[in-house]
Amino acid sequence: MDLNATHMFVAVVQAGSLSAAASRLGIPLPTLSRRIRELERQLKVQLLERSARGTKLTDAGTRLYEHASRGIEALLDAEHAVVSDQARLKGRLRLSLPQTFEPWWDLLAAFQRRYPDIQVYVYSTERRMDLIEDGIDVALRVGAIVHEAMVARRVLSFRNILVASPKLVERFGMPEEPVALHRFPCAVWASRIDVPARWELGEQVVEPKAVLSTNDYHHLCRRALSGDIVTELPPFLAAAPIREKHLVPLLPQYPLPEWSINLIYPPHRHPSTIVRTYLDFCRSYLPKIVQACEIGAAV
Repeated sequence: MDLNATHMFVAVVQAGSLSAAASRLGIPLPTLSRRIRELERQLKVQLLERSARGTKLTDAGTRLYEHASRGIEALLDAEHAVVSDQARLKGRLRLSLPQTFEPWWDLLAAFQRRYPDIQVYVYSTERRMDLIEDGIDVALRVGAIVHEAMVARRVLSFRNILVASPKLVERFGMPEEPVALHRFPCAVWASRIDVPARWELGEQVVEPKAVLSTNDYHHLCRRALSGDIVTELPPFLAAAPIREKHLVPLLPQYPLPEWSINLIYPPHRHPSTIVRTYLDFCRSYLPKIVQACEIGAAV
């Protein structure tokens, strides 16, 4: 059996389509298709069912993948073990990140300083992407995981903080309970314009008088600093303005809901060496991310 063709077959299964595998392997699509057909002729079985939506394993293909992928994993592990200078890793890493999640920007900068030959492509969006269809290696997601078929690694959790400027508090008074927010001009984070504004504060739900709705936390932070509105901010955006007394936290006894942060990636049995290196780096860098998210919560 042709080992190189088998490796290509495993790459097709992990990428989800011939075109995606050809891109990852850096070979022409016709060449990859020809090698897979030759492997099928050699084994005298059909391994893949091809369609416009991608490829699907046959029963024979499933059996081959289960055995062949284990061997390739062993080879990758051996390669990983003997490479003494991981900074020489070369290739591309395609990531999806939520907008304005600043702690991860520092992580990526540190990652590229450590591995300068890895080209990082970052797609920043609040849209729930199809990782396989969109060619994303690893996505960082805030909140509930709706990608049931994806592998998810929970990395941390945090709560947003309700804030206002001192001059707005001086103007309207310090609220003692959530219902008091109705006398304040408020701004809310929202991904859709048809979703009503609401804050879950402890066990109480408030529908604030939202003069502004946006999916940009930086915009909310700037308007809060200007003294225009009460809003919620992630702790890594609120921490410095609170320390510098440009913002004050409101109703800390009524905390906003906790959000979980997860790294998700396609359920390949054997992620690429670059993906595994990135996941390991994220794990090692995590204490700094946790610190950034805890500073605001502790204020």
